[in-house]
Amino acid sequence: MAKFLIVEARFYDHLNDMLVAGARAALKDAGHKVEVITVPGALEIPGAISLADESNDFDGYVAIGVVIRGETYHFEIVAGESARGIMALTMDGLAIGNGILTVENEEQALVRADPAQKDKGGEAAKAAMALLALREKYT
Repeated sequence: MAKFLIVEARFYDHLNDMLVAGARAALKDAGHKVEVITVPGALEIPGAISLADESNDFDGYVAIGVVIRGETYHFEIVAGESARGIMALTMDGLAIGNGILTVENEEQALVRADPAQKDKGGEAAKAAMALLALREKYT
């Protein structure tokens, strides 16, 4: 049994609730322990994961958030830089599933967040578990 930390950027409550529910269910169904923390936005997720990893309390992480395109360039910065930060940590050996939705509108987000539809929170948790299994195999 491993311990996972779900780090959520809580901006769209109803969408985050679905993403976290999907991630939590996938991890619990696999027999793992789960803790959830909240950060202000998607840009803070990589930093929070990095800080939490210093505690050595967690075996893996799931990043949860929703970034919906707006009228400015801010969408590209948040989407790209949060993904870059997560990828950098993954390349350093952390087992992270990226469940940050980057979508054009709320309808797209609803379909992807809903555990009964695309269940991207659950998929992110499964990715984190897969990376943890690979890390255990190869290190």
